Amino acid sequence: MAATTARPTVARRRRHIAVIPCRWGASRFPGKPLALLGGMPLLWHVHQRCLEAKRLDGAIVAADDERIEAACRELGIDYIRTGEHLTGTDRVAEVAERLPADGYINVQGDEPFIAPGAIDAISEALEHLPPGTLAVNAYTELVDIAAALDNNVIKVVVAAQGDALMFSRHPIPYPKGERPKYARQLGLYGFAGHSLQRFRQLRQGPLERAEGVEMLRFIEHGHAVRMVPVTDDGVAVDTPDDLARASILLAQYAEA
Repeated sequence: MAATTARPTVARRRRHIAVIPCRWGASRFPGKPLALLGGMPLLWHVHQRCLEAKRLDGAIVAADDERIEAACRELGIDYIRTGEHLTGTDRVAEVAERLPADGYINVQGDEPFIAPGAIDAISEALEHLPPGTLAVNAYTELVDIAAALDNNVIKVVVAAQGDALMFSRHPIPYPKGERPKYARQLGLYGFAGHSLQRFRQLRQGPLERAEGVEMLRFIEHGHAVRMVPVTDDGVAVDTPDDLARASILLAQYAEA
């Protein structure tokens, strides 16, 4: 995983940019964006993966805390301080109001191994959205049954035409008949600016409030979310135990 340098923020309108929402007060892992992985903060690793993508015109952290701001300044990472929001996508929507671009790729700040190719796939899909589709969302096959049962892992059911039918922290579909194939939603979304404005106008529905999955907001209000299959075998860091697993994986990459 090669190191790169941050690109400077400029005022020109950009095609597609990555926005990394970073929240200090995560309930399961407070201070997670600055947790050290291989001697560098978690958000730094995510930012590097964004800069390695070929289709983006930059990457910026959406920070909600002065400690995250300070870390970004020290590391030379572009950032925007945002207000308090219900979800990371609401935070990205605020960035979109202040930073002009044709498309915004929401890359979760706890995905240090997100594949740059997956980011590019979302960027490309964003340019070919069917009418009525307001977002694209990456997903990958889930073969580990333990992960299928983990409520930190968001599962998705995808319709034949490629749109999301349902997201859940529970293993869906239920295996009453033959054993189903499970799919994991990655924290990797793509939006046009008007889609983000629409997202902020919509109220949270009962499914989103129950599951804590923000893409359900579009689905509950009748808007399509196009799912994009990608290759990704990284570790999402939701808990300190995940960080320990990510440290082992990083060491394996270093030895390869």
